[in-house]
Amino acid sequence: MADPKGFLTTGREVAGTRPVGERVKDWNEVYVPGSLLPIISKQAGRCMDCGIPFCHNGCPLGNLIPEWNDYAYREDWTAASERLHATNNFPEFTGRLCPAPCESACVLGINQPAVTIKNVEVSIIDKAWDSGDVTPQPPERLSGKTVAVIGSGPAGLAAAQQLTRAGHTVAVFERADRIGGLLRYGIPEFKMEKSHINRRIEQMRAEGTKFRTEVEIGKDIDAAKLRRRYDAVVIAAGATVSRDLPAPGRELNGVHFAMEYLPLANKVQEGDLTVSPITAEGKHVVVIGGGDTGADCVGTAHRQGAASVTQLEIMPKPGEERNANQPWPTFPMLYKVTSAHEEGGERVYSVSTTHFEGDEDGNVQALHLVEVEFKDGKPAQKPGTERRIPAQLVTLAMGFTGTDQANGLVQQFGLELDGRGNVARDADFATNVDGVFVAGDAGRGQSLIVWAIAEGRSAARGVDRFLTGASALPAPIRPTDRSLMV
Repeated sequence: MADPKGFLTTGREVAGTRPVGERVKDWNEVYVPGSLLPIISKQAGRCMDCGIPFCHNGCPLGNLIPEWNDYAYREDWTAASERLHATNNFPEFTGRLCPAPCESACVLGINQPAVTIKNVEVSIIDKAWDSGDVTPQPPERLSGKTVAVIGSGPAGLAAAQQLTRAGHTVAVFERADRIGGLLRYGIPEFKMEKSHINRRIEQMRAEGTKFRTEVEIGKDIDAAKLRRRYDAVVIAAGATVSRDLPAPGRELNGVHFAMEYLPLANKVQEGDLTVSPITAEGKHVVVIGGGDTGADCVGTAHRQGAASVTQLEIMPKPGEERNANQPWPTFPMLYKVTSAHEEGGERVYSVSTTHFEGDEDGNVQALHLVEVEFKDGKPAQKPGTERRIPAQLVTLAMGFTGTDQANGLVQQFGLELDGRGNVARDADFATNVDGVFVAGDAGRGQSLIVWAIAEGRSAARGVDRFLTGASALPAPIRPTDRSLMV
């Protein structure tokens, strides 16, 4: 145990953020550099080293949280990094992007503020990089087997790194011009600077993983050719089909999917563009969707100089305390103020868009909405509550509906889909096609980054068993796992 009285004597402290007026003028991460170092050891000491650590249940990766909390408390950063990497390939990603369901499952959280697990995690990995503890781990010998991984998001990268370290020759195919998937182009720079991705890619290259960008399987290379070239294939193409809003006026200029808007802003930061073709500068912006992607749109609009930002959500405003039907250690739906929301804008709950209004040139000018109330689990409009708000840029951030089937990947492989439209798989993450596996959102549906990495690691074990008859690789989850947090 770290500090036997730590949870009694130390209060919860989290990473400090830079002043709003400063950070909205740049795209750097919002946190104050180095703000965690003076406090993190004591924060790790709040961990009670529970006999049954429910934080393990909250994390699909099975992170050894009490163990690395103890090492962090003792400031043994090398040992802490080893324990952290034992279950998680990319803790610098999860430590910045994960909503921390482990903290919702923390036993201390029953009647006190939970341990700052996420902050401890990111502190450990940042220290590890700074001290040189993160090094390439190439395999001692090669198996002679080859694997193609389709998609370079967290699931694909995790599967690729595990399989490379197991001795297989792995090539990752990415249809975009850079590796990273939604980590690269869906997550704004102020939330995670892309240097974190770049150095992981270099580590993986040094281990032997090959990367092929601007190659779309199903278009640039057909499935049959890929299967002939590789002994196994892992599909980690994500759930990239955005949920649409078929309201009148949807066709107007200025109404875009979030994943049309956010990648362009990131391309400006990569130096590919001087100005984004879709910009919020001087415009009244409306973001439809109250989740994390919607918050990313809000923060991006602030940095582009929006005249106003309004975020709409059809669901009622969540409470600040757990509901009775979301007891500990489940992941509760609580009212959350992200760094983007701290920066301004209005959040409107229990409303539904009725139609968009355009000008004579076909540009969106306003959005009409109505208040709703839920009856028998379905939203019903409240008469007399209709109103109009200005909207010169609208982003649709309502989630995703499944894997892209327009490029022919599903059809060319002959993949079966499950009842939710995801690629079906068995207990080893194998599809109905021999030697073809699926991991991440492509098989699970839209989910969290921790689930993506866990699925990539588990699918890698299935591939390794298929290629060699046995596997020593860990498999933190099964395809049928549905944690209480989802």
